[in-house]
Amino acid sequence: MKHLEVFFNLRSLSLKNVCKAIAVSSILMTASCSKDEDEPVPQPIVYAEENPLNKYHEATGFTTVTNFVNAGNYEFGLVFSPSVKGKINAITVKLPDVNPALKITIWDYTSKTVLRTEVVNVATSNTLLTKAVEALALEKDKKYMITMNSNDWYKKNKPDNSNAVYPVTAGNIKFLEYRWLSTSSQVFPTNISQDYNGGDLSFNFQQVD
Repeated sequence: MKHLEVFFNLRSLSLKNVCKAIAVSSILMTASCSKDEDEPVPQPIVYAEENPLNKYHEATGFTTVTNFVNAGNYEFGLVFSPSVKGKINAITVKLPDVNPALKITIWDYTSKTVLRTEVVNVATSNTLLTKAVEALALEKDKKYMITMNSNDWYKKNKPDNSNAVYPVTAGNIKFLEYRWLSTSSQVFPTNISQDYNGGDLSFNFQQVD
């Protein structure tokens, strides 16, 4: 009988230990879950949009402005490269005359292919127009070009008509050259000029990581 008594005592102790272990485990699990629930979920960084055109004009010293209206059709604009991964959210443009169907093109500079064409209604002259577009992803350090086909533009240059020094860094955008071509068609421009910029044409850029 004593043997049975010892056996039941040992079994009772064993069950108590198991119960204690289960209780401790439950407490730890509850604490762990509570801790996980309390920890804030990290939010992605949302970067501010930037438009690089004003910084470009400041850096180049292009402060003299001449208006050209009905001066012949050209495809013209700026070659650029982002220093970070990002996207274009909007096109911005200002002209010295109205144009109900201004064609704007964003090019892959290396392949000379069209990535995006936007037609903008410039209903008011000498007024900055911003057109929101479907986001266009841009790769870090890849070369692009934005152009418009127009017979109206602002010519901006230095007071002494000297050349700007490229590349020009404007925030996260690096401008590499200004290109133009006399044409009324959507054609990749082949001429390069360093002593002026024809515009005003730009975009709103937003870094994504």
